[in-house]
Amino acid sequence: MKQVVQPISGGAVRVVDVPRPTIGPTEVLVRTHASVLSAGTERAVTRLARSNLFDKARARPDLVRQVLRKARTDGIVATAQAVRDRLGGDVPLGYSAAGEVVEVGSAVAGITPGMLVATAGGGHANHAEYQAVPGLLCAPVPEPVPATDAAFTTIAAIALHGLRLGGVEAGSRVLVVGLGLIGQLALRLAIAAGADVFGVDLDPAAVNRARLAGAAADVERAETTDRLVREWSRGRGADVVVVAAASSSSSVMAAVPARCRDRAEVVVVGDVGLELDRRPFYEAELTVRFARSYGPGRYDRSYEEWGVDYPAGQVRWTEGRNLEAVLDLLASGRLAVADLVTHRFPIERALEAYEVLEDDGADAVGVLLTYPATPAPDQPIRLRAATAGATPGVGLIGAGAFARTVLVPALVAAGFEHLVSVSSASGLSATQLGARRGFEKAVAGAGAVIDDPAVDLVVVATPHDQHAQLTATALRAGKHVFTEKPLALSEDELADVEAALAESDGVLFVGFNRRWSRPVALVREHLGAGGGPLVITYRVNAGPLPAGHWLADRRQGGRLLGEVCHFVDTCAAIVGAPPGRVAAIGGGGDGQDLMTVGDLVVALGWPDGSTAAITYASDGHSGTEKERVDVLGRGHTATIVDFHTVVLDGHEIAIRPRDKGHRAEMIALREAMRTGDRSASNAAVATTRATLQALAILGGEASRAG
Repeated sequence: MKQVVQPISGGAVRVVDVPRPTIGPTEVLVRTHASVLSAGTERAVTRLARSNLFDKARARPDLVRQVLRKARTDGIVATAQAVRDRLGGDVPLGYSAAGEVVEVGSAVAGITPGMLVATAGGGHANHAEYQAVPGLLCAPVPEPVPATDAAFTTIAAIALHGLRLGGVEAGSRVLVVGLGLIGQLALRLAIAAGADVFGVDLDPAAVNRARLAGAAADVERAETTDRLVREWSRGRGADVVVVAAASSSSSVMAAVPARCRDRAEVVVVGDVGLELDRRPFYEAELTVRFARSYGPGRYDRSYEEWGVDYPAGQVRWTEGRNLEAVLDLLASGRLAVADLVTHRFPIERALEAYEVLEDDGADAVGVLLTYPATPAPDQPIRLRAATAGATPGVGLIGAGAFARTVLVPALVAAGFEHLVSVSSASGLSATQLGARRGFEKAVAGAGAVIDDPAVDLVVVATPHDQHAQLTATALRAGKHVFTEKPLALSEDELADVEAALAESDGVLFVGFNRRWSRPVALVREHLGAGGGPLVITYRVNAGPLPAGHWLADRRQGGRLLGEVCHFVDTCAAIVGAPPGRVAAIGGGGDGQDLMTVGDLVVALGWPDGSTAAITYASDGHSGTEKERVDVLGRGHTATIVDFHTVVLDGHEIAIRPRDKGHRAEMIALREAMRTGDRSASNAAVATTRATLQALAILGGEASRAG
C-alpha cells in the first residue's frame, strides 16, 4: 500500500510502498477513502524535520534530556547509534480521515466490516491506503455524509473541544482569532450551537470565507479591530475567545484582553507565542485554557489503546463522542465542510499537496487526499533480490528501536547474513528497517514471516504480550526461535511454549543476553566451578518510568516480568544452574498493581547453598550506576559494574566497549542451531518459571498484607 511520510532527517515529503498494517484486539483495519491535511500541525512537523539539529534540539528539549540520560547509562557510542537510527526514520503524516472497515478486533464493539467510519489519531489515521485505528477512535458515518466530508471529522472535533472548554452556549459572543481550517470549523460549529461569532485574520480571503459562513469578520487592524469587536458585542467584549492562529509571535495573544469582557474564557487551540504582560489578563480576570487535541481520552493509553471508554455520566464528551457529534451535525446539515475543500490530490501526488501548504499564494484551506476505489493486492514489498540457497534465513517480527539498533546488528555480526523477511504492526517500520539492514522483503503480519519457507530462524521482537504465542506458533511451524525477553507472562503461556518446544526439533533462545557477556564469563572463570556456594548481591538502579511508558502497562508484564527476569537469569548463569527456591517482597504501596511495582527484592536459593538477592529500585540517584553485581564465595570476590568494569579480588578490568552479551548470544544461538543443543532453551524456561514464581509470591504477600 502507499503511505505518506516525512523523513526525520529532512527533505521532501515522500509517498512510500509499505505492507498493510495489522490490528490488535482493540483496533480496526480501515481502507481509506479520503484524508485531510491539517495545515498547522503537518506544516509544523515537516518544518521541524527539515530544520538543523540545533533547531530540533530547541524545539524538543524533552528528547535532548532522553539522549543525555541514555548517554549516561549506555555510553556515547550506543547513544550516537540510537540517535542516528532515529534520525534515519520517517514520520507518518495525517490524523483525520474516513474509510471503509475491513477487519475488526475481537474487543471492539459497535463497528462491523463494510461500515464507513471517520478515523482519528496521529500514527493511526494516517495518509495511507490502509489504517490500523483504535476502536474508540472510529466513529460510524451516518447517511448521507460522504467520505470526503467525514474526513474532516477529527479536525472539526479539535475545534469542537475548544468550544466546549470555553463553555459556549446559545447567545454566546465568540471571537475566533485565526481563520485557517480549524478556525473556520470553530466558527461554523459555534454558529451551529447558537452563538454569535466574529472572526479575525490577516488574510482577506479567510475573512471573506468566514462572512460567507454567516459570521461577522474583519481583517486584523489592531485598535480598529478592538473597536469593531466591542461594537459587535454591545460594548461588553467577547464571552469566549478561541485562538486558532499559528504564529510564533506573542502579539496574537497580547491583543486578546482588549477584546474580552471581564472574566471571559480564552481557549488556545493554535500554536502561538506566549511571552505576555500579565497585567491585562489579571485586570480582566480572564481564564486561559489550552485545548489538548480533540477531547478527554487523548493521550490516555487505557482509552486509546486498551479500549476502556469513560462512562458518559462521568465524561460526557470524550474524543470519540466528539467525533460522533461532528458527524451528526454534518448529517443534519447544520455543519457544512465541502466548500472548505480548496485542493484535491490523489495520494500518489501527496508531495504537491504539501507544496500547496507551503505556498502562501495558494489560498489553501481544506487540502484533501483521495485514494483508489479498488485497492491494490496485498503483496510483500521487495527490498532486494533473494539470495538463492543461502542459509540460515532470518525472519524478524517487530521492527522497533531495539530490533533496529541492537538485535539485527548482533545477528549480522554473528554471521546471520541471510535476512529474508521482516514485519511490523504498522508496516512502515518494517520497510524502513528492512531497507536499511538488507532484508529481502517487508511483509504484512507475523504469519507471513513464520510461513515463509526461506526462513529458518524466527526472531520475535514484538510487545511482550505477544512473545509466548508467536514463539509457540513458530516452533510448531518447524522454525528455530529467538524471542526477546520475557518468554511468557503467565504459567499457561509458559506451558504452551514448553509443549510447542517438545513437539518441535527447533532450538529456542530468549534474549537473556547478560549470561553471554564477557563480564559474566570473566567472573565465572575467576570463581571456578564447584568448590562451595556463592552469595550474589545484584543491585539495579532502574530509575523512574516516564508517564505513559509502555513498561508500566500491566499487559506487557511490568517491571518484574519484563526486566527483573534479566537479573534472575544472570544470577543463574553465574551459579551455573537454575534456582531451586524463590522469595519476593514488593514495595509498591498504595495499592499499586503488582505487575508494575517499581521497588522490590527477589531472593533466590540453590541446592548447593548459593543465594542471590536482587534489589530493584526505581528512585535512586541518576548518577549511580544502573547495575552492580557483587559475588562472594570460594575464597574470592568479584564485581561487575554496568558491564563496563569487572573487579576480581581488587584487580580492575575495563571492558571497552561495554558488553552485555548480545553478539555472543547470537553466536551461541547459531552454534545451537547447528548442533541441536537445547541447554539454553531449558535455562530460559527455568528463568521464566522462577520469575513467574516471584510474581505469585508477591501476590500472596499482598493478600496477607490486605
